[in-house]
Amino acid sequence: MSSIRILVVDDSAFMRLTLSRRLAAEPGFEIVGNASNGHEAVAQVRALKPDVVTMDVEMPGLDGLGALAQIMAEQPTPVIMASSLTSEGTETTVRALTLGAVDFVTKPSQIGNMQQVVVEIASKIRQAAGARVRRVAAVTKAPAGQREKMPVRPLMAADTVLAIGASTGGPGALRHLMTDLPADVNAAAVIVQHMPPGFTRSLAERLHEVSAWSVKEAGAGDRMLCGQALLAPGGFHLVLGRGGEAMLNQDPAVNNVRPAVDVTMRSVVEIYKGRVLGVVLTGMGRDGADGAALIRQAGGRVIAEAESTCAVYGMPRSVVEAGAADYVAPLPEIAMLIRRILREGKDDRYRVHSDQKASASAYRH
Repeated sequence: MSSIRILVVDDSAFMRLTLSRRLAAEPGFEIVGNASNGHEAVAQVRALKPDVVTMDVEMPGLDGLGALAQIMAEQPTPVIMASSLTSEGTETTVRALTLGAVDFVTKPSQIGNMQQVVVEIASKIRQAAGARVRRVAAVTKAPAGQREKMPVRPLMAADTVLAIGASTGGPGALRHLMTDLPADVNAAAVIVQHMPPGFTRSLAERLHEVSAWSVKEAGAGDRMLCGQALLAPGGFHLVLGRGGEAMLNQDPAVNNVRPAVDVTMRSVVEIYKGRVLGVVLTGMGRDGADGAALIRQAGGRVIAEAESTCAVYGMPRSVVEAGAADYVAPLPEIAMLIRRILREGKDDRYRVHSDQKASASAYRH
């Protein structure tokens, strides 16, 4: 097996040297270059064609976000962002994730924590090396204002609840989905994106900007409303009470994550039964597979993102492989598929077939 070729980008000479040396010591890794700013990073990606880029967020001149935008527009490459835990750092990192970065790590506050960061980034590099990244038009500034919102209202008996789950590559997929999701569907939504504390509020705000829906980080007591999506906060499982109110807990991780898609889907099914439409997007692992199975058992329906558009075809694959998907569709088609299912009851063009199940079973990330 060939080595994973890595480009390390950081404005700190110490960080570049330390990270390069420690990653070079990892089996199967090769450091092919270093860059101290965004302009150098773009040039190095063009010249060296690395498999993965680790990118500092805050750099003088062209920062990490600007460099990411150029790379994704010119030569799409898996990028892992390195972020500080400041409010500005988290906002910029979330923006990077919605614009195509595969994942991120937080920089250590103390040099003594460097080994822990190296272990984390090494694991994420191995995941990112197999990720599919798509060309994204260069955008370096946030859009002015936000989209006009449809009015929200209490859920009625005929309304649907969307239960959406994602992990690696999810912020970009969620941005695409929430941008396309039309206002004329009678549904409320809960979203679980695997993220640590401190980042989900910024993600909710960014999704709110681009969507005709209202999107907010869930708080205890928030109600399910038609036209609103509640995003599980990092570090907390999101479950629903009998009255449809949001409740947060820090029970043990499920599938090694908290929040977990399975936890939220199970809770939603207990209350809304067959009125649930599950959507499982890109991500590592199998979180969401058990929840999707419960949705189908209760009479609801499940959409899995197609392998062709997933950054990482793990979670959707596990859903299809378990026989828990009714539909498989590429990301650009999912919003309209949701609309047709809710309006017409089905869409046979995206029905799961036996050959798709066999293909999912054969897939190995």
